[in-house]
Amino acid sequence: MGKLVIINHPLIEHKLSIIRNKLTDTKTFRENVNEIGSLVTYEITRDLATKTVEVETPITTTTCLTLAKEVVIVPILRAGLGMVDGIHTVIPTAKIGHIGLYRDENTLLPHEYYVKLPESLELATILVVDPMLATGGSAIVAINKIKQRGGKDIRFVGLVGCPEGVKALREAHPDVDIFLVKQDSHLNDKGYIVPGLGDCGDRLFGTK
Repeated sequence: MGKLVIINHPLIEHKLSIIRNKLTDTKTFRENVNEIGSLVTYEITRDLATKTVEVETPITTTTCLTLAKEVVIVPILRAGLGMVDGIHTVIPTAKIGHIGLYRDENTLLPHEYYVKLPESLELATILVVDPMLATGGSAIVAINKIKQRGGKDIRFVGLVGCPEGVKALREAHPDVDIFLVKQDSHLNDKGYIVPGLGDCGDRLFGTK
């Protein structure tokens, strides 16, 4: 079974309090989601495989460690875009794919409208990024698409989740590690996390 990691850090808690606040404007919301993306990157990559390389310093030759596998960041559109720049700043060599899903407001089921992924996913560590793990439906479908294209080393990276979403994702993909900064109480009858952040995509892009 993949691990569930709740990332605790005072700076993350501080920024989470800002993005939870319904009075936070779009610019401030987007900046803080991006900054949390950077902060969580150290934890979500803590156990990445490395390999030894020989490097010539200005003084002598020595051995160093470098990443053994390529990293691919795959945001689930739209909200996942809010965390990509923060992660990419820390891992600038990472490739970026995109999976577009929208949620039917009546059935709460995800529907695909766009998939564009790099090649050779079977050789990469893949970070599936979506700030909210609510029903888990979008994450499950996105990871299905990645596995269909050969992806194996997959990690889900979010901000806020709930027990229902975590349970659904772990049952569908027990090999996938889940990283969150907070696990909230539950889903309401509209499929929103309580207390949550509201609609993260709308708050990122000012569409409501």
